[in-house]
Amino acid sequence: MQKLKTRVVKNNCNPEWNEELTLSIRDVRVPICLTVFDKDTFFVDDKMGDAEIDLKPYTQCVKMKLDTLPNGCAIKRVQANRTNCLAEESSCIWKNGKVLQEMILRLRNVESGELVVEIEWVDVPGCKGLLGAQM
Repeated sequence: MQKLKTRVVKNNCNPEWNEELTLSIRDVRVPICLTVFDKDTFFVDDKMGDAEIDLKPYTQCVKMKLDTLPNGCAIKRVQANRTNCLAEESSCIWKNGKVLQEMILRLRNVESGELVVEIEWVDVPGCKGLLGAQM
């Protein structure tokens, strides 16, 4: 399992990371798991909540190869429901020649908390790409 970490945001109840992380995806059927921790100096960091990102709706849009759409056009809408971590409807959109999906995720296993996440598929030279990933 691949793990990535953001930098620590200190003394903030509403932290903003604004970081770009690149994750290698082997199987798009497996959701991306996000876990939020606090940072303790002398104790073990406490888990603050977690969420999952289902990549299937997004990768279906990427595979459509829709390069003639107008900028900002919504390709697919994903409804928030009891089986996903979406706090509200999320859209896959065509923006500047790429398919993006911005979402607000509701953290689980915590009283309250949300994360704003944007995903974008990036083909890396030497990798199989989306067509080579398990669907």
